[in-house]
Amino acid sequence: MIGSYVARGGQLHRRGSATPGPDGAFVGWADRLAVLLADRRPEGDFAYTNLAVRGKLLDQIVADQLPRAVELAPDLVSFCAGGNDILRPGTDPDEVAERFERAVAALAPAAGTVLVTTGFDTRGVPLLKHLRGKIATYNGHVRAVADRYGCPVLDLWSLKSVQDRRAWDADRLHLSPEGHTRVALRAGQALGLEVPADPEQPWPPLPARGTLEVRRDDVHWAREYLVPWIGRRLRGESSGDHVTAKGTLSPDDIKLRIASVA
Repeated sequence: MIGSYVARGGQLHRRGSATPGPDGAFVGWADRLAVLLADRRPEGDFAYTNLAVRGKLLDQIVADQLPRAVELAPDLVSFCAGGNDILRPGTDPDEVAERFERAVAALAPAAGTVLVTTGFDTRGVPLLKHLRGKIATYNGHVRAVADRYGCPVLDLWSLKSVQDRRAWDADRLHLSPEGHTRVALRAGQALGLEVPADPEQPWPPLPARGTLEVRRDDVHWAREYLVPWIGRRLRGESSGDHVTAKGTLSPDDIKLRIASVA
């Protein structure tokens, strides 16, 4: 995904998942980061465009979103891409990283800053933990690209608070509203901002769950989310099919959306 944030007309684009707002559009960490950024600018001196569509592969992002981000010439672009490619069987993280670097090379001259993101540590995700080594390899490439192009890195692998199940939505693949908030706070830190809360703040204690309760939750998750996810993969479909990007939003628009799902 690409997000473009611009003071005096800059924008940010973001990839991927979020929680739907009142109009059915998703409200994610990039939207929350936009509010953090806008609050530091004079009124009317900030623009934000969200070009993201969940589920898109890297080449789709480059074809559909990157030209628009370059055209906007933003002060800041958030570029989170390649993760959906890594999830596909048979993909090579080295090859995906080469395409990722070409995209960053195209974005860097047009944007003041390109914020790149690593993938999450999937050790606690049953469906994805076997991909942990592949994700770690890709993350190493992302950090190397960031070094070469002077990009700040939103390091999601090291964000320990999202290892808690409350950071994730019911499908266990996409972040919950609180999870998105913590990622936005970490993104602010990556950009050198003083953020209003610690993204690693401990979660409140949870009551212990019995084995039967855990098993019942797992069965429900498999029926409601895992089986449809596998079906989409077999059909070559994505959860982002037929979804359009939110486009340009004002800080007030974003705050209303966030309030509806927080």
